Amino acid sequence: MCWLCDHPGATHLDYLEHIRDIIACCCFAVQGVEGDRHHSPWAYTVGLTAHGKPELLVTGLSSARSARLLDDVASHVLHAEAPHPGEVVPLRGGPVIEIVEVTEPTVHLAVAVEIFGPEIRALQLVHADNRGHWPWEVGFRGGRGGQPVLGVRASRQLSGGGV
Repeated sequence: MCWLCDHPGATHLDYLEHIRDIIACCCFAVQGVEGDRHHSPWAYTVGLTAHGKPELLVTGLSSARSARLLDDVASHVLHAEAPHPGEVVPLRGGPVIEIVEVTEPTVHLAVAVEIFGPEIRALQLVHADNRGHWPWEVGFRGGRGGQPVLGVRASRQLSGGGV
């Protein structure tokens, strides 16, 4: 259930203050967006911008899997260089991801834009399916609604270490 549903007397401004409190405590928050009949779900970080890093986004995963993936990668990014578009990263205990720069972050990261403004940057963590196929390959088995890729792929660079 959503935060506003759990707090019926609260306003959208109260919600933004709640997100700011999470960022102050934990450096970032994860914002989920439910899918519908025509769109897959997605989730993104809010707060990495304050640390000079791009926000992170993932599409096509359940809210629990999205939160785990974003938590793991964002926690790493806070203390390391952000991944680069085209970088392929094998995650420990998780999928292989390829980094894609999000073309229009303001369209998909509404809460981050409200807090940090329209100049935010974002990277998508595009994940291979359980057979190693990417969304742009024949045979990709995406979840409900697939896995929309929200930017143009850069030339690939294999990363040596996992996150």
